[in-house]
Amino acid sequence: MRAQPTVPEVELPPEVYDDAVAIMDSAIRGDRDGVVGTFDAAVDRGGVKGAYEIAWCLAATLVGEEPPPGFASLDFPDIEQARYDARWVARFISAYANSDTPTGEALFGAAMADGQLSECLMTLAGSTVATLKRREFGA
Repeated sequence: MRAQPTVPEVELPPEVYDDAVAIMDSAIRGDRDGVVGTFDAAVDRGGVKGAYEIAWCLAATLVGEEPPPGFASLDFPDIEQARYDARWVARFISAYANSDTPTGEALFGAAMADGQLSECLMTLAGSTVATLKRREFGA
């Protein structure tokens, strides 16, 4: 499985796409250290914005080239029963699908302030890979 991430209507530096591919490759192999290391390198290179851009790119890859029409809800039945990282990913993906950058940035900042960003980014990487596998294998 090899997917090239794209972010429609957003200009991102080429290294963001390279980092997103590296993260997906690490996630496929179950290499948590590889995922974290790539995000850390992005932060070293471009600050928190670098990690955010990769997360937005992963969200774009997860949603696909044709975001669903209409508004994607940020709240779902029983979402508060889910783990922090799962709630965060659902809301971050919804923010992307709605082209709602301010909400995506707010979610990113909240996860960072709550000390949960690393786990949220791991879950986002895993969700992206799982979605791509499902698409590829029709499962």
